[in-house]
Amino acid sequence: MTLRPEAEPYSADGGADGRSVGAVLCHGLTGMPGSLIEWGRGLADAGLTVRIPRLPGHGTRWQDANAVSWQDWYDELERAFDDVRRTCERTYVMGLSMGGTVALRLAEERGDDVAGVVVVNPSLFTLRKDAKLLPFIRLFVPSFPPVGNDIKKPGAVEPAYDRLPLKAAYQLSLLWKLTNADLARITQPLLVFTSRDDHVVEPANSTRLMEAAGTADKRQIVLEDSYHVATMDNDLPRIVGETLTFIAAHDRPLSERSGADER
Repeated sequence: MTLRPEAEPYSADGGADGRSVGAVLCHGLTGMPGSLIEWGRGLADAGLTVRIPRLPGHGTRWQDANAVSWQDWYDELERAFDDVRRTCERTYVMGLSMGGTVALRLAEERGDDVAGVVVVNPSLFTLRKDAKLLPFIRLFVPSFPPVGNDIKKPGAVEPAYDRLPLKAAYQLSLLWKLTNADLARITQPLLVFTSRDDHVVEPANSTRLMEAAGTADKRQIVLEDSYHVATMDNDLPRIVGETLTFIAAHDRPLSERSGADER
């Protein structure tokens, strides 16, 4: 198995005072950790412990994604999450697109273990008409044309597969069903970034999340200058800045350190 350079997991350790803050970031379907690397580095530069795992079936060949299940993706994110929790007092879970779906599922399942949730263009359903055929067509057609690289910024290229594996897409649809059914269980603080122009995941996905999430502490930020892969697009600085503001507002130790740095 040969990994692309952008598929290597990312790891950065923050404060060692026993009260440090951690974040685990999850990439999307057909994507790789490289699509989140600048978001992760921005958080690490602020002193957070950060992990960006590579989801099983990603970063190699698109055919490999057809050989895994959504549970494999979930388990990998949960392993990274527990790794961070061993050294951090509070750990946040974050994700892009399908990574947002997996992150939301983790928040539903792990409850108070999760300090808060940040998602960028989260995926909970699709309005594509051909999606209704997915349970059947996946048995005969291995892949569709790609869904990656929906980026407005000139010259930016998402590290992603050049095909959409249909068995993997079907696994995502199974995860959608479970995650949607339990959105009321998301009681942690929630921050949702939504690109106004997204050619992969309809903004209505974020609307559903905002309406159905159980927490009263939820905020949506509309990104005006990015497409789907906003973590590599023009609004990246805002995503990093607003994520740090969100964490600071919900985490006293990080706020105290930031204030000390300013002085």
